[in-house]
Amino acid sequence: MTIIDKLKPEFWDHHDVASGPYKSLFNFRRKWKLVILLTSSVTLIPLLFMTWLEYNITLRAARSEIRIQTSRSVSKINQAVSYFLSGHKLAIDFILEDNTYEELQNQKRLVSIFESLRKGGVGGFIDIGIIDAKGRQKSYVGPYNLENADSCNKKCFQEVTKRGVYISELVLGSRHLKHLVMAVKHNLSDGSFFIMMATLDAKHINKLLAQLEEGSDAFIVNKNGRLQTRSRFYGEVLTQMPLPIPPFSNHPKVFETVDKQGVALFAGYVYIPETPFILMVMGQKEKLMEPWDNVRLTFFVFLAASIIIILCVILGLATYLVNKIYTADQKRIIALHEVEYSNKLASIGRLASGVAHEINNPLAIINEKGGFIKDIFTFQQAYEQDPKLMGLVDSILASVKRCRDITRHLLNFARHMEINVEIVNLRDVIDEIIALLKKEAERRCIEIVIDIPDDLPRLESDQGNLHQIFLNIINNAFAALENGGRLEIGVRRATDDCVIVTFRDTGCGIPQEDLKNIFEPFFTTKFGQGGTGLGLSITYGLVEEMGGKISVTSQLNEGSCFNVRLPLKTVNKEIDNTCKLEF
Repeated sequence: MTIIDKLKPEFWDHHDVASGPYKSLFNFRRKWKLVILLTSSVTLIPLLFMTWLEYNITLRAARSEIRIQTSRSVSKINQAVSYFLSGHKLAIDFILEDNTYEELQNQKRLVSIFESLRKGGVGGFIDIGIIDAKGRQKSYVGPYNLENADSCNKKCFQEVTKRGVYISELVLGSRHLKHLVMAVKHNLSDGSFFIMMATLDAKHINKLLAQLEEGSDAFIVNKNGRLQTRSRFYGEVLTQMPLPIPPFSNHPKVFETVDKQGVALFAGYVYIPETPFILMVMGQKEKLMEPWDNVRLTFFVFLAASIIIILCVILGLATYLVNKIYTADQKRIIALHEVEYSNKLASIGRLASGVAHEINNPLAIINEKGGFIKDIFTFQQAYEQDPKLMGLVDSILASVKRCRDITRHLLNFARHMEINVEIVNLRDVIDEIIALLKKEAERRCIEIVIDIPDDLPRLESDQGNLHQIFLNIINNAFAALENGGRLEIGVRRATDDCVIVTFRDTGCGIPQEDLKNIFEPFFTTKFGQGGTGLGLSITYGLVEEMGGKISVTSQLNEGSCFNVRLPLKTVNKEIDNTCKLEF
């Protein structure tokens, strides 16, 4: 037997051929599927809907949280870069306000100021210089030889002249150093002006941008999309950013996008005031969503476990309930069949009684006439001396006697249909049953051996039930025996309050796999031979009702042995004989 067969419910392969047009009422497999479908739908649909709703709300909350964090990062870095630039501009403004144009043209004074800036903690200055209104370098402090250089045609000179303050994009220039230029215009009292120009090292800005976690990137681009600082995702400075330039915004904004490599990103940006710079903060969506993905995995594992548990409970409960319905239906069917069986026995008993009475009347006449003929023959010496003639008369009287015995057994059988507890002699009961089956035994050459001790006590029991029990067992033995077989019937006293009746035959035997099922209702191996499967089931119920026990042992092709344990005094045991499904 496979595992599937062991797990298969009892009702799974049930087909009620007697259901007629009401097959759907007895289709237990369909009922089982319908119960599971409806219960699962009612249970799982709300659960799945709430799960979907919660999932979307949580996902939106996670994305919103990432957007907020990205916006905060943009704002924080923007403040840091703005403070860096504004701090250097304030330093230049202070120098311009604290010194005259003539003092700033003095090389020694400018060197002193430059040293003070470096010692004062204002880092990032590479050099500073003073340029007059014509673009001529009047004084310079730094690592390069730029005294008297002409800046008239340079973009920074032209822009600062127009605006008053100018911060350049990142350039290499003649210095071959990544830097940016900050220039401030200062007006003189005579209507003229001069410019203080400083070169700032871009490394300080890179340090401000390199504080984000792995999976995020912060960099600065110009309005043409060229990198002004190094990027984790897109390489070195002055390379083209592979993303479109976002629209102008002087406050942080965040959007979702996908780069040319197909990587999903959360992108935040802001235009840095008074500069040509756009601060960009990029976060890889996959990295940023990792905490949410872990929560989502736990969420789905919990959901899957819940669904499995719910389905297992529904499956078990549905199977249990439908099994109960199936068992109740089988009990109902068995009860109806037993009522029908009992009615048939009662009808047979009434028929036997009627037939016996009807036959007894002509038998009495035949017996009387036969006796009268014999008396006449005894008075006629010629007839009395004729052995053949007297033998024929004796044969008629013997046949009449045998018919009387048969009708008497039929009448006894009819009387025992009614339940009546009385003192019973087991020998008489067994002899009556054997008398009914004697002709069949003689015809089939079946040897019947009866072993009943003379000192066997009498039983207080129902003789009709005993008739039915023994008749069912002997009929089964006859069905298993071939012509020329042997049936042994023995009775012995087991204890002071019970006896054991043994029926041992030399028939075909019962397979071991069928032994546990032989007392089940409707179980039969006589397919096509008129077997109903109710005989041993009813026998089991009657024995149990009397307070006894019945057991069987068998070997295939060797024979079977039924042991019926009966109490000397019947116990009124209120049990339901239709419920013997556990065997």
